[in-house]
Amino acid sequence: MKKLFMTIVALTWAPLLFADDDIGIFETILESKASFSSTTEALEQAINGSDLVLQATHDVRVPGNKHKARLFVLTSPAYVEAAAKESPRTASALVLRIAVFTSGDQHATFVNMANPVPHAMIYFAESRNYDALVAAAGDAAEAIRGLVRDIPGRAVSVQAQPMRSEQHYNKYKGDGPARMMAKFRTWDKSQLLLLEDSADNFDAVVDRVVASLEDDEVADASEATGWEVISNIRLRDDVVHIGLTNPFIEDRMIGINSRFRKEGKSDLSPYPGVDHVAALPTELLIVREGNDTVVLHYGQMWRMQLYFWDSGYRAFTANVGVPGDIVDSIEEAVLE
Repeated sequence: MKKLFMTIVALTWAPLLFADDDIGIFETILESKASFSSTTEALEQAINGSDLVLQATHDVRVPGNKHKARLFVLTSPAYVEAAAKESPRTASALVLRIAVFTSGDQHATFVNMANPVPHAMIYFAESRNYDALVAAAGDAAEAIRGLVRDIPGRAVSVQAQPMRSEQHYNKYKGDGPARMMAKFRTWDKSQLLLLEDSADNFDAVVDRVVASLEDDEVADASEATGWEVISNIRLRDDVVHIGLTNPFIEDRMIGINSRFRKEGKSDLSPYPGVDHVAALPTELLIVREGNDTVVLHYGQMWRMQLYFWDSGYRAFTANVGVPGDIVDSIEEAVLE
């Protein structure tokens, strides 16, 4: 049974709010009364007037153009500073994402975010500064909520599926019987090595990887070939986060998540999975550690369970080859 927690956004976030509750990997923050274009314009203006930094925007390709969706990729300098002493491999926690999308028969506009708090609970679970980092993630979440307060509509704080407890996030290895598909790996074990070089070549590796990705032709949604670099964020001197997407991953994540959902699905609104586009972009990390520079990406089965487990076990078993197609395509693009 889907469990929702709704509060008015003006209620200040505190870690105790989720002490005994399940937390959504996504959170709906606005039910807009404005059009999609007006909402996205107002949101971008709000970001530019805030302490958050807009790193990229991307219009997500929904199958058949049945819905509209735009992704905003951001960072919080305060949050990045709070994590300055953490391993550069935890960088995925620091990249913030907001989605604006249309849904329902009237194609109303909504805004949600990839919730920074559960991401902190995953990536900083072993940190001695865990409590402070989760609190810093909460501050980043509150800053995102603040962006929509002046946009016409109803500001909310609704935890959305998939939802899990803090303890589950701390040891996240996947969900239910599908954990075996993710090989029972935690986030750090799910970081796959693409290539390595010397620490002195860090900047050259960044340039080489980006050039390799941009040199490939991007295919249509029928195959995973080719990737678009939509964000390239140097979070610190020892880590660069590269955000990737292509028509294939967008089509599959929206289509598969929508297929087995009933709530909010109709002939006029066939893809309720559009509410999961803040799972994008998929990621590469270029990390300098010790004498080495390493390029990492994630096992896609782990990542897809994190963001799309509410699709249901049947969806994963019916599309078991999709994660491998994505992994193989990224490896081919970077290593060719």
